[in-house]
Amino acid sequence: MQDVREALYVGSRSDGTLIRRPMSPHLQVYKMRLSMFLSISNRITGVAATAGSALGVAWLAALAKGPKSFASARRITAHPLGQLILAGWIFSLVWHTVGGLRHFIWDAGQRDDKKSVNEDGPVAVGVIAGVGVTLAVALLGVSCCRAHGRAKLRKAS
Repeated sequence: MQDVREALYVGSRSDGTLIRRPMSPHLQVYKMRLSMFLSISNRITGVAATAGSALGVAWLAALAKGPKSFASARRITAHPLGQLILAGWIFSLVWHTVGGLRHFIWDAGQRDDKKSVNEDGPVAVGVIAGVGVTLAVALLGVSCCRAHGRAKLRKAS
């Protein structure tokens, strides 16, 4: 029995002669490189950043709805699991932004040769880690300071 996929490999040259097109190699053929991982994860973090943004809109809607709704939203975001989700959202936003900037540079025709792409990968990971940790710690610090200030106000009254 002949493989029906063979028909997909038939192509033609510009002069009309038939040729057999090569089959694209599968992912198992390629060695996973950092640049491949960063490119794939850029797409994944785009989805995560969008989902996190939807949660951000829900938080803003709770703020607009009134004090009771906002208090519920604050309880959720103050919970350790809520803090972990917020940190994940921050990292996905940073990761997707850095990946997007890399793709923008490549689209501009810069640093798109193999050597430069492989050199820029570790730099991108360092930027993602540095900016992501800085933002997460800063927001966690602000959250802790506000919680501490509210606790002091409750004790005073």
